[in-house]
Amino acid sequence: MIKHNIMRKSEALQIFGSQIRLADALGLGRSAVSQWPDQLSLKQSDQVLGAALRLGLLASIQTQSGNSMQKIRKAVFPVAGMGTRFLPATKASPKEMMSVVDKPLIQYAVEEALAAGITEMIFITGRHKRSIEDHFDKAGELEADLEAKQKTKLLEILRGIIPKSVTCIYIRQPEALGLGHAVLCAKPVVGDEPFAVILADDLIDGNGVSEMKRMVDVFDDTHCSVLGVEEVAHEETGSYGIVEVSENAQRLRVGNIVEKPKPEEAPSNLAVVGRYILTPRIFHHLQHVQPGKGGEIQLTDGIFALMQEQHILAHKLQGTRYDCGSKIGFLKATVELGMKHHEVGAEFSAYLKEFCQDK
Repeated sequence: MIKHNIMRKSEALQIFGSQIRLADALGLGRSAVSQWPDQLSLKQSDQVLGAALRLGLLASIQTQSGNSMQKIRKAVFPVAGMGTRFLPATKASPKEMMSVVDKPLIQYAVEEALAAGITEMIFITGRHKRSIEDHFDKAGELEADLEAKQKTKLLEILRGIIPKSVTCIYIRQPEALGLGHAVLCAKPVVGDEPFAVILADDLIDGNGVSEMKRMVDVFDDTHCSVLGVEEVAHEETGSYGIVEVSENAQRLRVGNIVEKPKPEEAPSNLAVVGRYILTPRIFHHLQHVQPGKGGEIQLTDGIFALMQEQHILAHKLQGTRYDCGSKIGFLKATVELGMKHHEVGAEFSAYLKEFCQDK
């Protein structure tokens, strides 16, 4: 373990062995690194040490205050999809605004990010998605009405949707060109920071713990990209990106990733399921991957290219995932979270028991 503050260029070169290796690891031109001052800035030091961790050149790094460097502060929510599997419900209303009990899917996703310490929410939106912005905006007239009627609990719920300290940013995706393209749209806001990607379709009940928080903890220890994975039936591999992993120091290191393979061609049954932590180097690869069918840029292809340069880890989900992009998954989430709901859970459970007995 080394203490992290501001480094000297000579220390960076000592870690990587040469200026060429340092430049390649950072994805910078060699001339750019050659112009660095001997006393690096904090940003440059973070870049060097983060790359060293990802490449396994250092075991761990600690700042002088004891906190890990390069915190995950930003989360990207791709919400531009049309939601055709739920037509006609999604004709005029975003699928992310469909409610499970009393909260829309996108709010569950944002709450998971908030519980992981993330403070900047970046929504990649499309046409007809304005209600997502409205949901996380201040509703002055509604708040005034609830306050006048002394509906204190409802007012607290309304004001608690998003804390004042959290920033919401909305970026329009001009064309539906795949998940990789949606993530790439966030590049101007994410910059050169590691970040999370959360797909609201995958609602994860972490049983009191944010699944993204668990993944952030892995990143804090390793500073590697982290993919949320879950075992699926072999006949379902054609619906997911599938990874091949090897265990190393109690971590699952990704050795291969394949987009929607046939069951007989799948390297495993470990599927990537809507939770990612990625280093900013992913943007470089997304800009250079070959577009697939329909001109789509697949995030899986970008991750495969990133894997050639950096270690990528897999995190097996510990919570319960509901595929709310499908009708059956949405219904399962509604029933099971309804049974846990603090207000209606007991009564709803009793109803279901009675209903099943009658049938």
